[in-house]
Amino acid sequence: MRASGLLLPIFSLPGKHGIGCFSEEAYRFVDFVKEAGQKYWQILPVGPTGYGDSPYQSFSAFAGNPYFISPDALEKAGLLTEAEAAEAVYDGPADSISYAWLYNTRYPLLRRAYRRWKEQEGAEEALPYKDFLRDNASWLPDYALFMALKDAHGGAGFREWEEPVRMRKPEAIEKAREELRDEIGFHLFLQYIFEQEWMKLKAYANQEGISIIGDIPIYVPADSAEVWAYPELFQLKEDGSCKAVAGCPPDGFSATGQLWGNPLYDWKHHEKTGYAWWISRMRRCSSLFDVVRIDHFRGFDQYYAIPAESRDARIGQWEEGPGIGLFRAIEKEIPSLTIIAEDLGYITDSVRKLVQDTGYPNMKVLEFAFDSRDSSGKDNYLPYNYDKNCVVYTGTHDNETMVGWLDHILPEERAQVRAFTGLDGGEGDEWAFGASDDTKRLARAMVRAAMASVGRLCVIPMQDWLLLGDEARINTPSTTGTNWCWRMAEGAASQSLAEQIRRMTETFGR
Repeated sequence: MRASGLLLPIFSLPGKHGIGCFSEEAYRFVDFVKEAGQKYWQILPVGPTGYGDSPYQSFSAFAGNPYFISPDALEKAGLLTEAEAAEAVYDGPADSISYAWLYNTRYPLLRRAYRRWKEQEGAEEALPYKDFLRDNASWLPDYALFMALKDAHGGAGFREWEEPVRMRKPEAIEKAREELRDEIGFHLFLQYIFEQEWMKLKAYANQEGISIIGDIPIYVPADSAEVWAYPELFQLKEDGSCKAVAGCPPDGFSATGQLWGNPLYDWKHHEKTGYAWWISRMRRCSSLFDVVRIDHFRGFDQYYAIPAESRDARIGQWEEGPGIGLFRAIEKEIPSLTIIAEDLGYITDSVRKLVQDTGYPNMKVLEFAFDSRDSSGKDNYLPYNYDKNCVVYTGTHDNETMVGWLDHILPEERAQVRAFTGLDGGEGDEWAFGASDDTKRLARAMVRAAMASVGRLCVIPMQDWLLLGDEARINTPSTTGTNWCWRMAEGAASQSLAEQIRRMTETFGR
């Protein structure tokens, strides 16, 4: 069945709390998605963000981001006073996120909410809370202890902790659990509230006929609960440091490649365990989302290993990944799980075969079809070459917005876009519109081309429906400081826009 959806990170939702969260604005956006005739809402990873504020560099592959907890919901639950909830109101620019402000203001409020919750009679013995602890026992205790230890060490990475706790000596761990009991309880509480609020929002979306597409990075960062608690899962030295790290080799987009710095998996160990950790991770995803997009899918076929001491990604080598065995194991244990394979980047025949063997839909990004920097793969992204089993995007969170992209591409590339969309005015005719109108018309025509494509699912970033420029870009890879900050303006998801989206959706049978 043909369908379409909208891409908007939770943090990009509008609202008064300095970051998008599980507030009434989230429910209103679900209403907008429905009114626009869409069947999917795609988000970015929901884990607690670490350095650089990237959702793809989370302290845990299982936990939720406490910033998404709604202060208004805590007030309604009696865990914050009206005056305390008002402290969570941000008086800075509404179109951007200040993560420094969030860090300094949100956690003190969450701690107050935790203290009030603890004071409620029977709170820690209540059945919903006990069920939550039981259902998440495979990861939650280690995560809560990791975060408590991190707080006790002033936020320092675990490689800087004293050797007994860094190396998880049993006596040191037991002592830490006792001494940090209350701090551990705080992080358990945060995850409990996160899950309650998220599952309520997801249930509302599902009730309205909207499915949630979640997103997970293939790797975890070096400073994460998983690397600390389960070092055997990764290619590490005896002292816990990385033997090699993840990234991408140089290409037409970057002369030095991309150095991500994530630890690499020890796939032989994972295979010996029947891929137990990955199954656990995907089972968690299946409870949080209706569909899961896995980032950097090609890394399961072959992954790029960069020497840990390297300053960029120019030196590295391709190593064999787990291949189809991992996905056969996941399918056996979680047969109902629906996965989207993010197979962008340098793609080989073996990657294509892996995606085909899994049966997962892959990704098609329309911007890539006209990019002269990667001429070898351009044809793969032209709509007339798509297979039905794919998910079509104008762009992703890592790309420029469509308007921004059109403003920056080469004249010959822009001419190709005009010809492809039929907005070239006819051969030999002069284009009759001004530059601004030209760009917006082309941007809307590219959205139309994506929606008209044969791909069964089409997901359009909200910025492209809103015809916003690169001021609304989510992320510029290999840069820091300005990413993951854009927020949609209040009222931007208007009734008139919903009607426009619905008309195009109905036109193309989605």
